[in-house]
Amino acid sequence: MTRRALALTLVPATFALAACGGGSDATSSAGTKGPITVTASDTACDVARTEAPAGQIEFTVSNKGSKVNEFYVYAAGDRIMGEVENIAPGLTRTFHVEVAEPGTYETACKPGMVGKGIRSDFTVTGASAAPQSDDAKVTAATTSYARYVASQADALLARTTEFVGLVKAGKVEQAKALYPVARSYWERIEPVAESFGDLDPKIDGREDVVEDGMAFTGYHRLEQDLWVKGLQGDSAAIADQLLADVTTIVAEAKKVEFNGLQLANGSKALLDEMATGKITGEEERYSHTDLWDFAANWDGSKGAIAALRPVLEERDAALVASYDKRAAALDALVAKHQKGDGYQLYTELTPIEVRALSDALDAVAEDVAKVAGVVANP
Repeated sequence: MTRRALALTLVPATFALAACGGGSDATSSAGTKGPITVTASDTACDVARTEAPAGQIEFTVSNKGSKVNEFYVYAAGDRIMGEVENIAPGLTRTFHVEVAEPGTYETACKPGMVGKGIRSDFTVTGASAAPQSDDAKVTAATTSYARYVASQADALLARTTEFVGLVKAGKVEQAKALYPVARSYWERIEPVAESFGDLDPKIDGREDVVEDGMAFTGYHRLEQDLWVKGLQGDSAAIADQLLADVTTIVAEAKKVEFNGLQLANGSKALLDEMATGKITGEEERYSHTDLWDFAANWDGSKGAIAALRPVLEERDAALVASYDKRAAALDALVAKHQKGDGYQLYTELTPIEVRALSDALDAVAEDVAKVAGVVANP
């Protein structure tokens, strides 16, 4: 995972938001309407307007720096309301955030995709806003996706409970075998899980979180113990805390109410996650089980698009046809790397194979980046 947070960016019922597109609007820095221009660099995050009425807000983020950047909208407690990540130098990305409740929020750019980011206050004014769309097909899509999240969350809790039991019993090889399986359920709903403040880095933070002043805990700390250092004196306590944190995340995830933009945004966020953390081999640096994560992120992305499919077929059949072709190509490559009930280790991949996965992922992402625009404009 990057630190970062995500982008299905799913939030409790009092909030609604969403997702990605492209392009910019020079008029956004003047007046009170139109996209809000954000100029991001390695040292600054200039937001043209720091106030907007409740409802759908559009940001156009241009990276003028030398590092890959991200842009976030946070509610109180660092709850992620919206995010666009993997903004390469020179790139401009646009996303729509539907913030239903007035109040004080924060915007943040994250040069290098690390740390707390360059933050400033952002005020949402006016009265509470009703969801933008009550389209029956969109409503059916969000209901379907909520069921998907609930089922994955239940499996995450069950498999993590088993994994923790194995760690505490000192059954190292069995714990190693279950580790990537348990994490697959997390990876499928990662944007939802990431929206709950510090719980995400506690559960899924890599050792880099120490640089942000946090303790190294969760799945990756246990990954290090199992594959590199051996079980430590505090491994059992780390495992217990992991299970407690996952239990909390699962309960919170089931309370989330979704809108169509969130599904679009989340699907693209999972692809960005694959591109910035999984295809590089950075995520599972001790176990090298990155392809399990890659495949699970891809499953989650497809799940969101599948829920939206009736909407997309009605509004942009050509986009659906292009997506289907590119998704099938990525499916075939992922299947090529299956090994038994799982996948090859990342260290077993050749540079040519990694490039093929990356190219196929980029192609799918090009189509998924257009989905939020289709959903936002009936």
